[in-house]
This record gives sequence, structure tokens and C-alpha cells, in this order.
Amino acid sequence: MAMGESSPGALAGAGQTRIPVELQAFFRMAERWNLSTDQQITLLGSPPRSTFFKWKKREEPSPDTVERLSHLLSIWKALQILFTSDQASDAWMHAPNDFFNGDSALDVMLGGKVIDIYAVRRYLDAQRGG
Repeated sequence: MAMGESSPGALAGAGQTRIPVELQAFFRMAERWNLSTDQQITLLGSPPRSTFFKWKKREEPSPDTVERLSHLLSIWKALQILFTSDQASDAWMHAPNDFFNGDSALDVMLGGKVIDIYAVRRYLDAQRGG
């Protein structure tokens, strides 16, 4: 994997309408996980749709959204450590998991609360010994 090709944290090219790096990473991650716009909005704290689309252009996210992004990017990093292929890590997000009572990690995170996202992060941190 070349630096910047599939890493969600890679910077986009220079331009006048740069969005915050955390959001750039999130949108790349959401694409890899095949998340719908509604799912992305839920994971980012259910901002109004107009705000969500402003974020895709340039506007800075709220502190709540920054916290969510931090947890989501930590989940991404943990998956990259735990799985040897991108396909396996992406599939894990959608697969039923006994730890989550048969729900997928994505189902848990789509509960919409920060604690839902944190539950998945905590699980993955424990799996990788971190």
C-alpha cells in the first residue's frame, strides 16, 4: 500500500477549498465502508444536512464532531493493525459480531451516540492489546 493511496488520513492536493484533514479522512473511510450519506450524518452526530454538505466543502466541524472523528479514525487505525487486508477490515465493519449481540460494529456505531462509537473503539483497542 503506497502512502496516501488507501490511507484515510492522507492529505488532498493543495487548493483553495481544503477541508479539515479529519473530515477528509472520514469521507475516505466512509467511501471504503460504503456508507450512505445518512449513515455518515449519523456517525458525525446528526448535523443538519446543510451543515454536513458545508463540511464537505470547507467549514470546520463542532467539538462534538471532532471527538467523533477522533474515535472513528482510531477505529480505522486499529482495523489496519488487526487485519492484513483492506477487504477483511472493511468486511469486519459489516459482519455480525457476538460481542455486540450479533450486531455489526457499524450497526452499533449507527446508534448515533458518541458512546456507541466509543464502544467499538474500546473493543478494538482490547483486541489489539492497546
